[in-house]
Amino acid sequence: MRNTDQNLLVLTIYIIGISYVFNQMLASIDDRIKYDFKKSVVDDQLKQQELDDKIAISFKFGSSNSYDDVKELSITIENKSEDIAIYVDWDSSSLVVEHTKQSRRVIRRSPDITRDLAVLQNPSLIVPKKTLSASITAEDVFKFENGIYSPNKPLIDITGLQKGGPPQKKLYGDFMNRGKELEFSLQLVLRLTTVRAGLAPGSEYPPISIINCPFTIKKLPWTYALPWNKKK
Repeated sequence: MRNTDQNLLVLTIYIIGISYVFNQMLASIDDRIKYDFKKSVVDDQLKQQELDDKIAISFKFGSSNSYDDVKELSITIENKSEDIAIYVDWDSSSLVVEHTKQSRRVIRRSPDITRDLAVLQNPSLIVPKKTLSASITAEDVFKFENGIYSPNKPLIDITGLQKGGPPQKKLYGDFMNRGKELEFSLQLVLRLTTVRAGLAPGSEYPPISIINCPFTIKKLPWTYALPWNKKK
């Protein structure tokens, strides 16, 4: 074999190797998604219900996640009032997934849930000028292992769309091509009462307020991983 042919063969093998490594690298960074909490929508609701000076709600997410990373939501609820007690009614709250039309029961997660998930959850009290931070998820995310319940599945099963019918498969394709975003929401039920007054005679629960907390999930382009990309 002539030197020219040998050089061409080596160059071809080199190019193939580089292409393979690049494709593997691209695949490893192309499965990233981003969760966005629509805070302005919640702030508008609080203002409409005249609660914006009493309650603040926020959620914490990473700058990006893989498809299976997010198994729960980290929520923070601040009681900014001077004399209002806020009760978070977990059992009346729900997680709603738009593309499946599911309404899922909310579970406030503790470090080690050993009780039956069917047992009613006590409301969480937030006294004036204090803040509650909690991890919550959907009941169907849990799996019972080694005597405790732990979140075992992603909160939103994105890859599962591939196994659905034609509408789900089309939605998956559109999502992967960044043509559509996935939507879900937390329907958060709060009960409020004046601390000094307590409950009115004959009243079992304080007045109720339902706050719709919407989220979107979008597919990130592979370029998000480039070190000079400032739009992460």
